[in-house]
Amino acid sequence: MTTLPTPPHPPATVTDRGAALDTPAPDSGTPTPHAGLPGPADRPDPNPPTPNAGSYNPATTTAGGLAGELARLEAQAELSFDEELSLLRELGLTASGGPLVEIGAGSGAITRRLRRALPELSLVAVDIDPDLLAHAEGAGAELIVADAADLPLETASAQYVLLRYVLQHLPDPGPALAEARRILRPGGRILVTEVDASCWGLADPVYPELVGVHAKMAATQQAAGGDRTIGRRLTRLLRDAGFTEVALRPFATTNDTRPTDDFAPHLGPGRLQPLVTAGVLSLREFALAADRWNRFRADPNAWVMLLGFTAAGTAPDASQNGRHPTEGIQ
Repeated sequence: MTTLPTPPHPPATVTDRGAALDTPAPDSGTPTPHAGLPGPADRPDPNPPTPNAGSYNPATTTAGGLAGELARLEAQAELSFDEELSLLRELGLTASGGPLVEIGAGSGAITRRLRRALPELSLVAVDIDPDLLAHAEGAGAELIVADAADLPLETASAQYVLLRYVLQHLPDPGPALAEARRILRPGGRILVTEVDASCWGLADPVYPELVGVHAKMAATQQAAGGDRTIGRRLTRLLRDAGFTEVALRPFATTNDTRPTDDFAPHLGPGRLQPLVTAGVLSLREFALAADRWNRFRADPNAWVMLLGFTAAGTAPDASQNGRHPTEGIQ
């Protein structure tokens, strides 16, 4: 067995402030702006935080630049959304109530699927990158360019917060989790989907000669502030952020039920091409990885499993621990 590369997903960062989450889900794909909300003049911030996208850069994640990344995000979502949605429902997500705030929504690949699966649920899609988030137009959600660590949303205004492949890119997940707790109503649920490099991808046959290639990919993400082993820390991170009723569930996607080619966004050489451009990988290493992928996809007995984790927690009541939900987490 061998560990395979981790799928990154964009974190979230900020333009304006004061959006509330009290409108119903839109009837069409056109986001509905909130009216009558406090603007910058009402909530001055003399020291706004510096936007930080962490280790994720959509223009350098895969071959083809941004266009290639948009295609990869769509294929990634298509591959595992059914399994992920089943876990989200098991962990408390329902079509009623809401809204659900998806932090790090990126191009809206998951947002669109959530809209189709839960048409009555109000959705808000948040991301740091306005160019990337523009591709989520028509997803049936309000779009907000904002920082995961400084959300322009009212306290206790959301029923659910979803962070999917976001925390692995943040040098410090604490502020993002603190903001998630702040905007959740008491009893609201946080849902965090992540991976762990030690068990994310298992494949047979094994190609030991690719261990060094995968290690360089992991080191590149770590050098940019990411953490490909964050899956093992999810429950502790949620508890440290003050969430209660913390639970963790795994989900698996294999080529027993899906074509091997569907796993190309994760296993194919496209993910490695930007590392060649950056001088991290040699052309020889890239050619080796491409050859082994072609061998793998041509092998009728080849098998791959992608393992992910979804952690959930409940926002505590304001009276818990004798403090307001927005206090005590910096």
